[in-house]
Amino acid sequence: MADLKEELKKFADFRESGQYGRFKERPIAYFCAEYALDKCRPMYSGGLGVLAGDVVREAADQNLPMVAVGLFYRNGYVCPPKEVGGRRIEMCDNHEPQDYGFVRAKDDHDEDVYVLVPIQDRMIKVAVWQKNDAGISFYALDTNCEENAPQDRSITGRLYVGDKVMRLKQEIILGIGGMRALEAMEIHPSVYHLNEGHSALLAYELIHHQMHERHLGFDEAKQYARRRIVMTNHTLVAAGNEIYSYDLVAMMLQRYAESLSVPVHDLITMGLVQESNEFSLSMLAFRMASVVNAVSKLHAAKAKEIWHNHPMVGITNGVHIPFWDQVGDEKAVHGEFWKAHQEKKRQLLALVKEKTGKEWGEDDLIIGWARRIVTYKRPTAMFEEAERLSEICRRSDRPVRILFSGHPHPSDDRGADLVKELIDRSNGEQSDIMAYLEDYSMDSAKLMISGCDVWLNTPIVGYEACGTSGMKAALNGVLTCSTQDGWVAEADMTHAGWILGNDFIGGGLCDKIEAEIAPMYFERNADGVPEVWEEYMLRSREMILDSFTATRMLREYLDMLYV
Repeated sequence: MADLKEELKKFADFRESGQYGRFKERPIAYFCAEYALDKCRPMYSGGLGVLAGDVVREAADQNLPMVAVGLFYRNGYVCPPKEVGGRRIEMCDNHEPQDYGFVRAKDDHDEDVYVLVPIQDRMIKVAVWQKNDAGISFYALDTNCEENAPQDRSITGRLYVGDKVMRLKQEIILGIGGMRALEAMEIHPSVYHLNEGHSALLAYELIHHQMHERHLGFDEAKQYARRRIVMTNHTLVAAGNEIYSYDLVAMMLQRYAESLSVPVHDLITMGLVQESNEFSLSMLAFRMASVVNAVSKLHAAKAKEIWHNHPMVGITNGVHIPFWDQVGDEKAVHGEFWKAHQEKKRQLLALVKEKTGKEWGEDDLIIGWARRIVTYKRPTAMFEEAERLSEICRRSDRPVRILFSGHPHPSDDRGADLVKELIDRSNGEQSDIMAYLEDYSMDSAKLMISGCDVWLNTPIVGYEACGTSGMKAALNGVLTCSTQDGWVAEADMTHAGWILGNDFIGGGLCDKIEAEIAPMYFERNADGVPEVWEEYMLRSREMILDSFTATRMLREYLDMLYV
């Protein structure tokens, strides 16, 4: 991996090339089910959307011709009222696209763009909204049109709805409707980048387009379509790969198949799980993509064990530096980095006090754990030796505090149980050393990745495909303490953090805190600065800038996916 200056030089050279001119004529189309483009829009749930936001921001920075396509979720990412961790989640308010700066997309005749998408026996009318983010056009599809039946107006109502029938309808709108929207606006991409399999049904519409444009049969058109599709896989976890029954998919796509003059069975076969009657969007994407990338080297290796016939190239995720850097290069120097960090820490502690009523000292050692709460990430593994951990944290000369945040998918009951345990512990016997921040958001995330002292990451090795929250923390001088999963398996943590074993996390963490982390943190010079700790902070930031930026990631997309 090259450092940031080298990557920027490569992009400058690319913008002088003939290939760049071809992309300006026919851009890259980036499809994703969620986008974290800013803190307000109700269009993301977690890491997939945050990564998509970083890709769009980096493409804008590098003037890479790209359009982004997604859905506009008027009710955001929530379920109907439900108890999660002892608190009640309510259906969020209805959002209007105009409230977030969207305008109606226009065609060449300055008419509002609508497309029709066949689902079951009906034609669904889809409105297209547009917003420019730093030079990248983002198009959001919306079925809330007066002409649609009430049940169809709500198709794009909520992100990751639990109802599988409604979820499949969303994915039909995203994939087939998304390509039809681009065609209606005379946008003819050179490459279609599927960020996960949610938009895989786009392949059908691209085949349809090739059949019409080139006067080809279905099988030949399939080969032409495949040349223009690439895919990023983000998860090895079964829940992240959509599976539907043959009968459900046949019912939803029958009318669409008739419009292609192709038997619906031929469409479904493209996505069938081997030796089963189940349809997988991931399998459809794997079979129709010319190249598939994993999001870390370890992820690529683990994926090969699962999908033997679908090898992936390893393109490790990176983070968009201008968006996530809370320090700045001018302060990330000897003697100043610690001061800058302490200012961010004071802001974080003020938030902890506001939300929980707990007052922690700015010289306390703060360990942070924040991300989507799911069993394989093991947020409660540190409590395997709860009594010993409490004793270590309560030492008056070396106080340690643990801060949690994050949320489960509203339909994930096991995730909800983990939240409840964290809340119970932070309100119970460990209330003096623990706190749980509710309402995890991009704002609170930025405070945590810059105000904590240590970033704890405890996934089962092989399950965390990448884990970019740790990159963001390291960028801001927060030291890593992690199992060797995802991006951490590629990082040199010498003088930048600590590696935990995959088993018995609680005991390993206690050992690290007691023998290495706390002694180094509390060793101060005459000015109260932990000099060795600040050296680790500088090394941590340098590691990210050298190897784990979105600039490097996007350049590798160019080399291995787009060109």
